[in-house]
Amino acid sequence: MLPQKPPEAAAAPSRFAPGFAAKLNLLVDVVLVLVALLVSTTMMGHDLHLERTDVWVLMGVGVVAWLFVGTALCLYDARFADRERLDDLALISIQVMVVTVVLFLTRLVMGTESWIVALSMFPPLLWPSVALLRFFLFRQLSGQEQPLDEVLILGVGAMGRVTGEDLNTKHRRKVIGYLSLSGETTPAAPPAPVLGTAKDLEHILCTVPVDEVYIAGNMLKHSAEMQAAVKLCENFGIPFALPAYHFRFDRARPIDDHAVSDGYLHFLTHAFQPHQMAIKRLFDICSSAAALAVLSPLLVGVALGVKFTSRGPIFFKQKRVGVHGKPFNMLKFRSMVVNAEELKAKLEALNEQTGPVFKMKNDPRITSIGRFIRKYSIDELPQLINVLRGEMSVVGPRPPIPSEVEKYAAWQRRRLSVRPGLTCIWQVSGRNQISFEEWMYLDMQYIDHWSLKNDINLILKTVPVVLTGSGAS
Repeated sequence: MLPQKPPEAAAAPSRFAPGFAAKLNLLVDVVLVLVALLVSTTMMGHDLHLERTDVWVLMGVGVVAWLFVGTALCLYDARFADRERLDDLALISIQVMVVTVVLFLTRLVMGTESWIVALSMFPPLLWPSVALLRFFLFRQLSGQEQPLDEVLILGVGAMGRVTGEDLNTKHRRKVIGYLSLSGETTPAAPPAPVLGTAKDLEHILCTVPVDEVYIAGNMLKHSAEMQAAVKLCENFGIPFALPAYHFRFDRARPIDDHAVSDGYLHFLTHAFQPHQMAIKRLFDICSSAAALAVLSPLLVGVALGVKFTSRGPIFFKQKRVGVHGKPFNMLKFRSMVVNAEELKAKLEALNEQTGPVFKMKNDPRITSIGRFIRKYSIDELPQLINVLRGEMSVVGPRPPIPSEVEKYAAWQRRRLSVRPGLTCIWQVSGRNQISFEEWMYLDMQYIDHWSLKNDINLILKTVPVVLTGSGAS
């Protein structure tokens, strides 16, 4: 029997939201880029000519280049503090060098005098300031954030207990519970509540948002249960981790220590493309912010139209299911009467869509202005705020409502494995004119073959569909 570890002191409550340190780090670094450009120019004995357009163009190019390169390198990933310091230093060095080259080439192409923004002292000023703040402030700040992920551990034996303690203390992951494997005895004081047995895994994944499942079993004793758990996670699209070591080693060690830093091999049900995903998120932020600014006159006009043509609030907040089953409030311009949800039960028999989704062409709950804004998807524009907040993406499967998800088959839940979006293949393939099952298969096609190129193609195809109101109701 393993000796019991003394109880650890309660951890101090987290003060910041997940990813706060990375966002603040990015904001500060952008300011440092501008300051380094201006200070470098004055240190070289030149006057600042802020009235000149080319100065502002060069500063804008510097900021955009820093944002793009930093995103492509995943320098501001929410888990940046998990990297080795030397790796971080190498990434910062590459970023400063690339941005300097971009500024030099831009100045050359513009034909601007070299003194307008002097670059000689730019790298020596920027590089140490970015690196020092990263190492001595932002890495420490990230340790005070709330856990990034919520995980479930399959196994309450010694490996499962140690894994839970390790994740809670070192890896900024919250263990929401355990499921016991056959033959295991539930410990007196586990690091998290025991929610049931391995047979309850499907029920737990259907009812509790889980970011990853750690399968902490013994391959010799629990191979059948572990294999069943793997299959279930694959069907649901839930990331899972398996023990990296099934044997004891005296001298041998893995070639890549980072791949098994927590003693587990991690698996996803779709291609792992962190750099492209980081660029996708940058595009979401920039495009949603720009769209909200450009469309603000239209948004104000629609808001006034909704307010003065029917009783009720301007916006309709509806609970939707996001990535890995996490709920959020999706925003829309209200296009229906106030008691639309209550009237829905009376109209269920008139549903024109197959499966758990309710769609009706001449829905009597829709207001006069609502029919117009729904036809051209104007009612969806407030979801740009959801995109900006990170709850949605520009491109991705449409977020379902909880009652629909409850009726999903296991394979259909895999559409929850990615962040939901404003548009996807379904929106450009006939929308309400295709069956629910075809819709689900189109979403699986998007997930399995995702790339930035495909996202751009879908955005370009969505524009004419929205302008013509094709397939909408």
